[in-house]
Amino acid sequence: MEALALPSLSSPRVSLSKFDGKCSTRHSGTGYTFKFRDPLYGRLTPHRKTLIRRVPRMQLVEEEYELRQMKDMAAARKRWEALVREGKVKSLTPREAGYAIRLSGKTLLDVRPESEYKKARVKGSTWIPIFDVDNRLDVGALSKKATNFVMGGWWSGVPTLSYNNEFLKKVEEKFPKDTDLIVACQKGLRSLAACELLHNAGYKNLFWVQGGLEAAEEEDLPREGPQPFKFAGIGGLSEFLGWTDQQRAAAAKESWQYRLVFSARLVGVFLAADALFIAAQQVGHYLQEIRSH
Repeated sequence: MEALALPSLSSPRVSLSKFDGKCSTRHSGTGYTFKFRDPLYGRLTPHRKTLIRRVPRMQLVEEEYELRQMKDMAAARKRWEALVREGKVKSLTPREAGYAIRLSGKTLLDVRPESEYKKARVKGSTWIPIFDVDNRLDVGALSKKATNFVMGGWWSGVPTLSYNNEFLKKVEEKFPKDTDLIVACQKGLRSLAACELLHNAGYKNLFWVQGGLEAAEEEDLPREGPQPFKFAGIGGLSEFLGWTDQQRAAAAKESWQYRLVFSARLVGVFLAADALFIAAQQVGHYLQEIRSH
């Protein structure tokens, strides 16, 4: 939830009690108690007892963290939906946003990260990201990047993002509070978070692009950049192989040459994997021969 600028989550308090043959953990604030029995617990060394006690503690911390993330996300969605429902933020389709820009001269504020903005952007729009690619190289940032990569970043290509602390300041420097702002992101979620921040800061003429730029057809908005709007949010191996919903939809409309490109890439991936496997086997045999001599 930190990625959506929601309140920071504190670590849960976990109380532990041990007794001969048992170890129990109580989840503070919920009343739940988790127990496991080990007839050898009383005979374990202090070091092994410490390891046993740490396992349920770590599990409970992770479970409560995820639970709080879900609760914070649900609360945020309710706030955002209320803003639209009460008319404090007006909803526009991508096509309506295009009409408003061309006919009424309204400003489109693009709050997407740089990686998406470079691929496709609305001509004449203003780019101020609410979250951007985290380029820090400290231990914490590197750990988040490694976790993001292992948890699917290699497949989806979604980079590790961090909140832009200068977002409100930069918007206020560029636009007066009475400006008509059309706020857009790729899928529509981050732009709602941006609308909430802007509304709380005093901006009252806010318009939100429902579904984000991913929902836009090419004729809806004037585009700059090398890719269609629908493809700006995809990346990684899934994009390379054409295994995304956006690319499958495009393949259904394109000729067989379009599908042939991705089929050739898939064959190439399999050939590369086979080559690496054979090379690893050869290196293994070579090392065994060196040891035997």
